[in-house]
Amino acid sequence: MSSSDTLVATGNKAHSHGPGSPVPLQARSERPTSYDVADFAVPTGREEEWRFTPVKQLKALFEDAAGTETPKVDASGPEGVVFETVAADSLKVGKPQDRSAAVAWNHAGDAFAVRIPVEAELTEAVHVNVASLGARGFSHLIIESGRHSKAIVIIDHSGSGELGSNVEIVVGDGADLRVVSIQQGDHESIHLGQHDAVVGRDAKLHHVAVTLGGKIVRIGTNVRYAGPGGDAELLGVYFAESGQHHENRLFVDHEATNCKSNVLYKGALAGDKARSVWIGDVLIRAAAEGTDTFELNRNLVLTDGARADSVPNLEIETGEIEGAGHASATGRFDDEQLFYLQARGIPEDAARRLVVSGFFNDIIGKIGVPEVTEHLHEVIEEKLARTAELSESAKAVVGQ
Repeated sequence: MSSSDTLVATGNKAHSHGPGSPVPLQARSERPTSYDVADFAVPTGREEEWRFTPVKQLKALFEDAAGTETPKVDASGPEGVVFETVAADSLKVGKPQDRSAAVAWNHAGDAFAVRIPVEAELTEAVHVNVASLGARGFSHLIIESGRHSKAIVIIDHSGSGELGSNVEIVVGDGADLRVVSIQQGDHESIHLGQHDAVVGRDAKLHHVAVTLGGKIVRIGTNVRYAGPGGDAELLGVYFAESGQHHENRLFVDHEATNCKSNVLYKGALAGDKARSVWIGDVLIRAAAEGTDTFELNRNLVLTDGARADSVPNLEIETGEIEGAGHASATGRFDDEQLFYLQARGIPEDAARRLVVSGFFNDIIGKIGVPEVTEHLHEVIEEKLARTAELSESAKAVVGQ
């Protein structure tokens, strides 16, 4: 059964983007990929993959031209880890899946590579810092984990410019790699990124995307399997404030037997026109017997004027699987939780902050680097304090 046939078999039908414009649903695997920028038209916002994104503000990152700056990249890590600059085409894990990724691929110049030796078990995390200096620029990172190695790599994106980035990840056979990508640019920064990962035989990938800053941040994470027994855990945390757009798009391509994937993304939104978008695509191909997969997205709306869009998608081409499912939920505070805390003498604002912190804890706690975890908790606390100020201002206006 083809991908298109599967869409029909599972009850999906053609849908419309407006009067007179019926568009058939397109299987995720059928969308174009290319290293050539010319193969992608400049997005208008009417395309399925761009309809949630404020494309009018992204024109600079769609231009097929070199950047006006080179982002600053530096790294540190335990002895034995190799840091080097290599040709961009020295490793090709996944092709660009949209115009911005193709532009970044062609104009980032050389790639910065992080290589974890075979059978190395790192006791300290590797840190990679990517700083956008205030203009338009591109970056290209490569992370290779040798077979039977174990490591944590933290990528910290910061700055105030417009950044287009590509991150390529290879998890060797039997390896266990945790990659934490933190997006915490200035309030007016823009970041469009594509992460491509290939998981080896009996290997484990833990990918954590944390977005806490930036005017517009859109991260696409794509995972495929190079052999049976692979396991991918994809986690995400985001907190969009007034005027911010935080978007996460995932594609897990199950093409090998007996592989697993688990996707859990959680977001909070506060302030007028705070916006989040989460798109989760999972494809189980006909040959991928024994697949076990689940994806979940939860959103917590803290104030009026905020909006969360959540779209889980599952395509199944074989019935010989262990399990497959998806779910999403968007809502406000649980009144029972607030009542429970307030009944024990905790003020309302403090109770709300405890609920939100607990909401994120199960993901942030898996990062595995105490100083990073503490920093993220501090940033979330600062955001919650600003949310409390917004709520008080709103109450004051209503009371006038």
